Amino acid sequence: MDLRLLDAAPADEERAAVDVVLGPPQSGWDGGARGESRDTHTAEFGGRATRERRHLLLPALQALQARIGWITEGGLGYVCARLDVPPAEAWGVATFYAMLATAPRPRRVLHVCDDIACRVAGAREVCERLDHEVSPPLTHTPPGEQFALDCERPAWIHSPCLGLCDRAPAALLVEAGTTTLERSVGALTFERAKALLAGSMPETDAAAKPVRGASASGRSEESRLLSRVGVVDPENLAAYRASGGYRALARALEMGPEAIIREVTAARLLGRGGAAFPTGRKWDAVRTQPVEPHYLVCNADESEPGTFKDRVLLTEDPFAVVEAMTIAARATGCEKGFLYVRAEYPLAFHRMRLAIDAARVAGLLGHDILASGMRFDIEIRRGAGAYICGEETAIFESIEGKRGEPRNKPPFPVSHGLFGKPTVVNNVETLANVLPIILEGGAVFAAVGTTESTGTRLFCLSGHVSRPGIYEVPMGMQLGELVALAGGVRDGHRLQAILLGGAAGAFVRPDELTLRLTHEDTRKAGVTLGSGVVMVFDETADLRDSVLRIAAFFRDESCGQCVPCRVGTVRQEEALHRIAAGRTLGGLASELALLDELGAVMKDGSICGLGQTAYAAVESAVHRLGLFAVPAQKDA
Repeated sequence: MDLRLLDAAPADEERAAVDVVLGPPQSGWDGGARGESRDTHTAEFGGRATRERRHLLLPALQALQARIGWITEGGLGYVCARLDVPPAEAWGVATFYAMLATAPRPRRVLHVCDDIACRVAGAREVCERLDHEVSPPLTHTPPGEQFALDCERPAWIHSPCLGLCDRAPAALLVEAGTTTLERSVGALTFERAKALLAGSMPETDAAAKPVRGASASGRSEESRLLSRVGVVDPENLAAYRASGGYRALARALEMGPEAIIREVTAARLLGRGGAAFPTGRKWDAVRTQPVEPHYLVCNADESEPGTFKDRVLLTEDPFAVVEAMTIAARATGCEKGFLYVRAEYPLAFHRMRLAIDAARVAGLLGHDILASGMRFDIEIRRGAGAYICGEETAIFESIEGKRGEPRNKPPFPVSHGLFGKPTVVNNVETLANVLPIILEGGAVFAAVGTTESTGTRLFCLSGHVSRPGIYEVPMGMQLGELVALAGGVRDGHRLQAILLGGAAGAFVRPDELTLRLTHEDTRKAGVTLGSGVVMVFDETADLRDSVLRIAAFFRDESCGQCVPCRVGTVRQEEALHRIAAGRTLGGLASELALLDELGAVMKDGSICGLGQTAYAAVESAVHRLGLFAVPAQKDA
């Protein structure tokens, strides 16, 4: 490992950007001007105090990116000097995340989503016209290669899912500078993309508009999580409290940790992030850990293609997320929480930061919450473009200032989590369900849905459906009923398939619309609810192209740590491309057998869920839809 500091010097604006995050340097030992007094007393610097600042590496790199659009050698070197991190390690972190650039990049960049939902909505055509009529897309230049670029000219880049599937095609406009401008853009056309590159800005963030499908058509009689969406001002704490906000926290403070966990356990609340682990059991395991401190992490790194439910809760009901995190902290004995928001959600980051600050000022976070003696505060962290950081241990690595690579388990997060301490991790929707459980009781919550799948669930309807958006329905509703609630397949078209659960989920056929949306029914059918994705494809969709895009997604998002995933995702994509091009090795049957073998190796040998589910959608396309079926042999 190269331990030498870099020779390049940072520009003044880079130094200023980093100092905002880390504070001004105290001596020559941490990047400041070298003096003759304090600098001779080396015991004041380094050691444990310096190591404990390593978690600020990613925020410091993000500050550089936000100021000039990319991370220069001088800027990287200054961060390394400030945090006493070897340049090789910092480079490894900087190059791990897709939203960070280590080669020259213009200040204005348009990230155009070409993932599954946006592709079927016309994103491919937008990208092709941008390529031919404006400029080729930016690519990640390998280290050491000459990179010729006019940094004053705006550019665009291909992007994975931006979480705006209900407004596809979508884009994210980022302009670096002293004041960084970031806007999510929905309903993208070539003309609009061209105008954005030319300098115009959208009037509002796409995510700030009312969510289609979350109004009367999207709420059921049992609606709990969407009751404030589009109704209560998400930036006004007083409005939130007037709508019933913070009643649940007041009750939780009176109940105490054991009683809170009893109600959550009685509710039989399962995690809504995809793994469906019992929330009460997880909380109790952390609460009883003797090691201190305990940490709470709200996983808001929602990156599954087709998923945007957490975005809606973060942007439209941010105080509910803060209140729910505080209740979870009360139950599990946590005094510090981290909210990890994906980089592609600028409005969510903005509103959650406002909510956290407002709650702190009002005495709803901090040293003595509601005069109860409870101590708890939240630090908001922003991802940098890595799907893998949605995995619970990869998110720890990212917060700690490392590459977001999953850890081997055991040990499990409940005993060895963030910073090696007991940690509870829940996603946004899971936490949001805690509020009605505390207010109504676990038994009332469990009375909705089925015995094994209780409560309501948020589903993300996108693709060729008449009214895309977020729909809250009781667990147990049939898939066809949910699609009908969203207006069914768009007029004049017929259903070809539905992708259930996202890229890590599975395709289902039109004859399977009676499938009940519960964990037990989907498990029996060989599919999964996943993160709540319901992506509808009509007969005009090129499903082979969608499957190829899913394979490319997993190949690109693999962290590369373990061989089964690193190699398997590449070989899977290669086999699919050979099949699509009609250039199979040994015939179609041989290629399909190879895909099955690769899928089995990835499922059994990968460290985390990414590799374990990378073949799931492909397998369902092959065996459930018969998308790549071997032609029947004719009798001689």
